[in-house]
Amino acid sequence: MPTFMTDGDLLLRLEPAVEENLTRHIAESDDWHPHDFAPWDEGRNFAFLGGEDWSPEQSHLSDVEILSATVGVLVADNLPAYHRELARALTGLGAWWKWTGRWTSEENRQAIVLRDYLVLTRAVDPVALERVRMEEMTKGYDAPSLHVLDIIAHFAIDETAAALRNTNTIALGGDEVLAKILTKIAADDTRQASFYVNIVNEAFGVAPDQMARAIADRVLGYAIPVVDLPSKANSTEALKDAGIYDEDQQCDKVFKPLLERWNFFGRDDLGDEGKKAREELAHLA
Repeated sequence: MPTFMTDGDLLLRLEPAVEENLTRHIAESDDWHPHDFAPWDEGRNFAFLGGEDWSPEQSHLSDVEILSATVGVLVADNLPAYHRELARALTGLGAWWKWTGRWTSEENRQAIVLRDYLVLTRAVDPVALERVRMEEMTKGYDAPSLHVLDIIAHFAIDETAAALRNTNTIALGGDEVLAKILTKIAADDTRQASFYVNIVNEAFGVAPDQMARAIADRVLGYAIPVVDLPSKANSTEALKDAGIYDEDQQCDKVFKPLLERWNFFGRDDLGDEGKKAREELAHLA
């Protein structure tokens, strides 16, 4: 009968793989800077400093681009809540802690560049954006406390989904500067997803049944973060209507590729519990 491993045991066993993949992640990362993508020459003062306040006709972006960028800002701005969730589970070990800091700093970079862009170009009402940001940050990241294996499975899914949303927005065409920003962000998301994917693969070698169970639970319970848009529209429905992200894409371009990378349906190292978890995802084979 397989031995159940505690979170503490798993953190210790997986730490060398975390260190290795963190080193690889940093080496492969693109050292880009938000200020390079901010169109400073488009910026001008608002009324508080003697200029003109925002009005709808000032925006030159399509509704789809505004939606995607706004969701991106609000999701990334919740990084302190993500950081707390990770820190609570992963604290006390050097490599895990360093990864938590690295990952959340990359998320912060995404929020900075998107907000700078939206405000400088007057693509959105900055007052409405700031108010909803404050609401989101006050509410925080609403998720149950997860165990280590659930965390790595969840964020492998989450970052893969984020990359898909951004690449779909780019594919729609539109503003060239926003497309360049989203290209950088999507590349970051893809590298972050690869980190988590690799740690999941390592975890299969340590606790295969527990890892299979965590994957099944996270896939079956997964939903992209829902944010309150300035327009008060439902962000999930808005993304679906815009063709940026929906359940069909989620199955075909997020879940199935990840399960394939983990050889989820071809593994021969699963016990009864792992096989039961795999059966629950048979519809994705």
